[in-house]
Amino acid sequence: MAYQVGVHRVVGRWEVTRRTVFYVILVGYSIITAIPFLWALSTSFKTEAEASRFIPTGLPVHPTLSAWNGPNGVFSADFPHYFFNSAVVAVIVTVGNLLFDSLAGYAFARMRFPGRNVLFFMVLGTMMVPVAMTLVPVFVILTKLGWINTYQGLTVPFMVSAFGIFLMRQFFQSIPIEIEEAARIDGLSRFGMYWRLALPLSRPALATLAVLTFQGSWDSFMMPSFIASSNSMATLPVGLQRFSFQYLTLWPQVMAGSMVVIIPILIIYIFAQRFFVEGMSSGAVKG
Repeated sequence: MAYQVGVHRVVGRWEVTRRTVFYVILVGYSIITAIPFLWALSTSFKTEAEASRFIPTGLPVHPTLSAWNGPNGVFSADFPHYFFNSAVVAVIVTVGNLLFDSLAGYAFARMRFPGRNVLFFMVLGTMMVPVAMTLVPVFVILTKLGWINTYQGLTVPFMVSAFGIFLMRQFFQSIPIEIEEAARIDGLSRFGMYWRLALPLSRPALATLAVLTFQGSWDSFMMPSFIASSNSMATLPVGLQRFSFQYLTLWPQVMAGSMVVIIPILIIYIFAQRFFVEGMSSGAVKG
């Protein structure tokens, strides 16, 4: 009896030690990852001279809001228009991916047609093509369509993704087929099973896809910099480049603009965190 009590005490102490070390590592990692964010936030309240010092300062010596609402601040420049463009593009691209990726994923998961597996592996193969290799073809196609400097050019080519199709296919395959068989007996069509059964059950996967797609579109720089060459169609990452010149970079304005880019993503992730984690840990790994 005494031996069992001693064993339980040792096991309990080991468990407490393990959890303590685990949380210390997590807290330490969180602090390390938060340092760049805090540094950028602090720099956005500095003067241009202080932000350009060879020996950097931590907290602002003379705090100022000039980078936010000054003559060259992000709120007094064209940044509100850039924000609007980014919001429109990100929302349209996200909605398009949720619709088309789920449709294609459902077809690959449930429908039987010749060449299904070959076509699916061809779709997956496009994930191995670097984005830089698609710049010229996409630009040529959009030029011939007359979609340069338009919302169509910034949204239509990106409204479907191979990763989204793969994610939705894997999640749909994790849904018991018996549910759809019962619905088929009740007279529900194939599209009805997709719309009324599969989609409601795949909310975690849809939330995961929405967060990842919105973030990717919101932060995208390479493609929009080629497609939106005019200032009127520039998105936030492209507009942020306007504060960098050949011999000078307005670091307070760049950091303030970075905060404008980062904060919406943080807000979305906070509200969709539960669905995001569930989708990544369950349906995304089943198949």
